[in-house]
Amino acid sequence: MRSLRSGLVTLVTGLTALGALLVAAPGAQAADTPLRDLAAAKGKVIGSAVNPAKLTGTYGDIAGREFNSVTPDNAMKWESVEPSRGSFNWAPADQVVSFATAHNQQVRGHTLVWHSQNPGWLANGTWTQAQLSSILQDHITTEMTRYKGRIAAWDVVNEAFNEDGTYRSTIWSNGLGQDYIAQALTWARAADPGAKLYINDYNVEGVNAKSTALYNLVKSLKERGVPIDGVGLQAHLILGQVPSSLQQNIQRFADLGVDVAITELDIRMQLPATDAKLAQQAADYKAVMDACVAVSRCVGVTVWGFTDSDSWVPDVFDGYGAATPYTENFAPKPAYYAIAGSLGGGTTQPPGDGCTAVYSVVNQWSTGFTGQVRISCSGGSLSSWRANWTFGAGQRVTQAWNANCTQSGTAVTCSNASYNGTVPDGGSVTFGFNGTWSGSNPAPVVTLG
Repeated sequence: MRSLRSGLVTLVTGLTALGALLVAAPGAQAADTPLRDLAAAKGKVIGSAVNPAKLTGTYGDIAGREFNSVTPDNAMKWESVEPSRGSFNWAPADQVVSFATAHNQQVRGHTLVWHSQNPGWLANGTWTQAQLSSILQDHITTEMTRYKGRIAAWDVVNEAFNEDGTYRSTIWSNGLGQDYIAQALTWARAADPGAKLYINDYNVEGVNAKSTALYNLVKSLKERGVPIDGVGLQAHLILGQVPSSLQQNIQRFADLGVDVAITELDIRMQLPATDAKLAQQAADYKAVMDACVAVSRCVGVTVWGFTDSDSWVPDVFDGYGAATPYTENFAPKPAYYAIAGSLGGGTTQPPGDGCTAVYSVVNQWSTGFTGQVRISCSGGSLSSWRANWTFGAGQRVTQAWNANCTQSGTAVTCSNASYNGTVPDGGSVTFGFNGTWSGSNPAPVVTLG
């Protein structure tokens, strides 16, 4: 979580206001039964792409608790693992694999053969066909061998097609011909016979020219005896635009004798988020989950980052965001409960989810200070509230306004006044207090309950 704890407030004398010290804490927790348990009961995977640098604290807790599969967001891509030829950086990918092992999770390897995020030495090199073939085989073999037996499935080939169903012009198709896909899959099977091998693409969720080209490729590969175990539908979707033919499309691939996975699901909306948009997003997430649950060979769904603070969407689609099942402050959205409902769990969002409390010191002098707490909701609402914290250095509340505050020992509880208990989605309330301190005035963590 972003700055759940902070250091001591800088001591100042006089009446100079201190800069606000923000301490945010999530409101109510997610459903009692984690998504991974609900998914496992249906024989499905529920996964998330994860950033290895963040796999601690609240982020790591949620990633471990809610998901039974993880995908490294960038750590296994070519530019990450081999930034210069023959020089490898495995640390971030190793971190994800170790996290998965510790949390009894599968790992989805992503991705071995792609036109994007290749290192400069590869993308800018001049290669003969034989050289390029050798480079690709070596890369697939080296990476898959390192993680042999620890990766459940690999996105071997990523984004091979244009929107009209023609082959994308890439270093691989241009240098090796269209059969680079069959070669890559064959080398991958030799490197790790136990891993499921997938072709992965976007805008192939519904029946269209691009998905039909992918279907025809998979059918041809199967007929030729080329190893292919599954198809990945990325599912980077727009609010209200889940293809009506999604389940039909999943089923037709399954009928070819391959598994299907939703591999990178997010559903972006034009900001700001509103109750209506979040409700539509929940319906969209449920529609995707329902389509997968309905087809036995749909192995599961992976979201491309579970929290908005980790989403790629705002950086790529101007004015869009809020695409994941959790807010930036790790509060589950209606989409989270929609996923749970599709998997057989509860669908009701507890009051207070999506609401956070922010503590700040607005003024401080030699023996006293003025503090305030701002409670705000995004993706949730409150009809009443209670803010709780524990002072860590003997501070005492002496007077409060816009709240009823009591202190017992180090524990402080402040509840709403008669006129400010309601906090709507997108709204906030603030209360303040005076207090005393001696020696230090560290900021506490405020929780709502």
